[in-house]
Amino acid sequence: MSTLNASFAEIAQALTSAQKILVISHLRPDGDALGSTLACALWLKQLGKEVIAWNEDGVPENFHYLPEWPLITQPTGTPQEFDAVLMVDTSVKNRAGTCLEHIAKAGVWINLDHHISNQRFADLNYIDASAPATGEILHQFLQSQHVKFTPEIAANLFVAISTDTGSFQYAGTSPRTFHIAAELLEAGVDVAKLSQQMYDSQPRRRLDLLRHALNEADFCCEDQAVSFTLTLADTEKLGVRPEDNEGIIDHLRSVDTVIAAVFFEELPDGKVRVSSRSKDPRVDVCRICAQFGGGGHSLASGARMAGPVSEAKKKFMEVVCNEIRNRA
Repeated sequence: MSTLNASFAEIAQALTSAQKILVISHLRPDGDALGSTLACALWLKQLGKEVIAWNEDGVPENFHYLPEWPLITQPTGTPQEFDAVLMVDTSVKNRAGTCLEHIAKAGVWINLDHHISNQRFADLNYIDASAPATGEILHQFLQSQHVKFTPEIAANLFVAISTDTGSFQYAGTSPRTFHIAAELLEAGVDVAKLSQQMYDSQPRRRLDLLRHALNEADFCCEDQAVSFTLTLADTEKLGVRPEDNEGIIDHLRSVDTVIAAVFFEELPDGKVRVSSRSKDPRVDVCRICAQFGGGGHSLASGARMAGPVSEAKKKFMEVVCNEIRNRA
């Protein structure tokens, strides 16, 4: 496995030489995954390519403000052959889920991503763990190809970058990030309207979930770690959807004594989805998640563990508290 990145020129050559191209990202998609997928799909359509964009979960309702969001569909039907498959914001191949089952053949696999835990599974990989969002890498790539940034492409890239940087506040946000955001605004992004759609248009059920999380918050390790659990029974009672969970953990992380916050979600298949956040680089949640088969970033990572949820929580939080106590 090569640790070297393919050049933007090599990736562009592979894509421009292909005619039928699939663009996919990880299941349970966030703004970076969806915005990056759509920006790529729109650019490739500009080139006259036959473009298909898939996500195992489709586009959650809370992202229906994204320009051209119906381009992303859930895979159905007979497996198809593609000249190229472009995977964005995906560090592990199987995180594409059922999309993989619908690919009969791919001429070339391309992977653009910013996760430090990326496994470099493609034929052509471009991984930049210093980038705060895959959307930032894509902006650089498209700029290198002298692409005209339409308002639709610009808006999708802006959402990708804004959501994955916590609205430009997380580690990794750099002067370059702000320069890119400014260029996207110049390309036609209505930042006030888009920000309202991103951050101020939440369904009532999400408030109910937040209330539940605050009521059920479980502090440990001298209030330096906190977690909350969402069981299947809770999900049914509250009527929440998977996309409603996004960002809830940040409210718990905001407590001044908290170093690490963790969310445990019971899934229908008996697994437990773990989402973890850290405020201290010495408590590397990517390293912790890797012990349970997951990965991501040093300050934001996830994993899927075997249930029951109570046992998964016990095992994971023991490691978290050990990391907090032993940090140098």
